Amino acid sequence: MNETTKRTTVKEIDEILYEEHKVLDHGFVRVIDYMGSDSAIVQAARVSYGKGTKQINQDEALIKYLMRNHHTTPFEMCEIKFHVKLPIFIARQWIRHRTANVNEYSGRYSILDNEFYIPEQVAKQSDNNKQGSGEAFDSSTSKEIIDSLTKDSNLVYSHYEKFIEQGLAREIARTNLTLNYYTQFYWKIDLHNLFHFLRLRADKHAQYEIRVYAEIMLDIVKKWVPLAYNAFVEYSLKSACISKNGLEIIRKLIKGENITREESGIGKREWDELMSILCK
Repeated sequence: MNETTKRTTVKEIDEILYEEHKVLDHGFVRVIDYMGSDSAIVQAARVSYGKGTKQINQDEALIKYLMRNHHTTPFEMCEIKFHVKLPIFIARQWIRHRTANVNEYSGRYSILDNEFYIPEQVAKQSDNNKQGSGEAFDSSTSKEIIDSLTKDSNLVYSHYEKFIEQGLAREIARTNLTLNYYTQFYWKIDLHNLFHFLRLRADKHAQYEIRVYAEIMLDIVKKWVPLAYNAFVEYSLKSACISKNGLEIIRKLIKGENITREESGIGKREWDELMSILCK
């Protein structure tokens, strides 16, 4: 506990408060404030006063139990507030996570900066994932696409500046800006819902541009609540969800029985996912 406050503080987080963690070409993540620590989770679970047990291994075991058995409310006792700068198209994915408090930079009140995201690499549409990227383009095609993205972004911003100079209302002037322009918001969320966000957005299947933000936030969470972080990695982030039929297949394989997908009663996609889990 900090000598100047009665609240529980975490030295590792205090040391990085307001520090910009660079992401992509112009983005960043900053921790603005936080409440609680691993001890707050333990305290809430035991509905007791103080820091709970004196032995860290007992606290760790309890937090693992809570995570493993999906007891969510103790994790909701911890909250953290981020300041995030990110491309608009990523902000629109991000805001799908509705269990948070958010306030975004307003283009109605302020002039938007001439900062836009240009990817270092561009890839083709995935053949088997309707919402994902596939293999990369050749260098010549990549350069052509990136040059076009840059040219278009500069062009629309020059029009935006002209609209502002002409006195056009900002709320209308901004409408021609492309989705790769940067926005900023403050985002406050409890630990349980942050873990849900990170489980989805730090996954290898998540879009690269949001995944890099999630990876930085994972490092921040590790500093903030190391026991809860370890439990999250063990029982959620790096775990696997297996269906009832999938468990039955595993039992048969353990017994040495041969089983084909056609006999298994599950679809090809689930079968492939199960085999991928077992063969890692």
